[in-house]
Amino acid sequence: MPVGLVTLGLGSFGIGLTEFVIAGLLPQVGGSLGVSDATAGWLISGYALSVAIGAILLTAVTTRVHRKAVLVGLMALFVLGNLLSAVAPTYAVALLGRIVAALCHGSFFGVGSLVARRMVPPERASRAVAAMFAGLTVANVLGVPFGALVGERWGWRATFWAITGIGVLALAAIAVWVPAWAGTVDQSHRSGGLRPQLRALSSGQVWLTLAATALGYGGMFGAFSYIAYTFTEVTGFSSADVAWLLVVYGSGLVVGNIAGGRAADRDRDRTLIASLASLAATLAVFGLLADGRVASVILVFLMGFFGFAAVPGMITRVTDAAGGAPLAAGANVSASNVGNALGAWLGGLAISAGLGYTAPLYVGSAVVALGLAVMVVTARTGHAAPPAPAGPDQVPGHAWPDREAAG
Repeated sequence: MPVGLVTLGLGSFGIGLTEFVIAGLLPQVGGSLGVSDATAGWLISGYALSVAIGAILLTAVTTRVHRKAVLVGLMALFVLGNLLSAVAPTYAVALLGRIVAALCHGSFFGVGSLVARRMVPPERASRAVAAMFAGLTVANVLGVPFGALVGERWGWRATFWAITGIGVLALAAIAVWVPAWAGTVDQSHRSGGLRPQLRALSSGQVWLTLAATALGYGGMFGAFSYIAYTFTEVTGFSSADVAWLLVVYGSGLVVGNIAGGRAADRDRDRTLIASLASLAATLAVFGLLADGRVASVILVFLMGFFGFAAVPGMITRVTDAAGGAPLAAGANVSASNVGNALGAWLGGLAISAGLGYTAPLYVGSAVVALGLAVMVVTARTGHAAPPAPAGPDQVPGHAWPDREAAG
């Protein structure tokens, strides 16, 4: 694996920690800064909103900038945001730090996925994206327990200091080890700027893939948002068991990300359809068997596995459908966050309607099934094939042996 991919994975690990770690720190942060639990919750909600906005905004305004320079700049923004949170004297400054850190999130994964896939031959594109996202999936496993452990021992500010240090390390590693040629902006995008990218987003295949992303990811997240209640109120686990059950779920994300990347490089559309179909079935079966402990452990792992197996293929598909336009990669991250909000809202409505704590699983299954239908239509109406080596997102003059030497 090119060392440049490892450095991108380190950056995604730091960003993932920032996203997930706050869940275990909210009581400490709220108490320390003198705000209510509901107000402290905006450190999560505000982050998610900023991810959706930043994914489009920062990708759009940096369209003519060398992508390696963009990645370095985004990591600098990440460091600044977490530093603000670490030293925040007030809740407002802590929230500002979260917003600043979140702005880099979507754009980093969007631009980083384009840089990652150029470090490998075209037939390994989805695996390269999966390698970069591996950091995010590992952070999902470690984020909450890491934050809780460090926060309990040295205080919540120490957690943000640690993440700031990871950001500095990732920034330096990207600057040194990501090859410059992998971040070169192709001439059609450089000369045309934002306008040709907006034209690329007018493709029906782009919007159908984004819809499938939002529905597939949203259905899983809608179920996941209330999974702790399902475990404690339906399955009968104690609240202390939830932590290791979330590690099981996160382990599914890690394995599914790797397996999905490999499968998508062999047959992308079939992998996406199979992943979404399996996820919809898993959520429905989970709803039926949620009162069984062994079944719940197995099914929460499968929920993570199939939920993330589609991610690498979705990203490469939408960028290929858009001719390699970076804005499409950013839009994919925004679509997943819109899906997250939709899924969590629908799951909450089901619980509020008195349908019980298994209802989000059934709702999630229905939302994913809708995403599956969209994906089937997408695959049948058009094929987003990977660009040829001389295509719009390739840099002339770099044969694969030269690339390997540079990486």
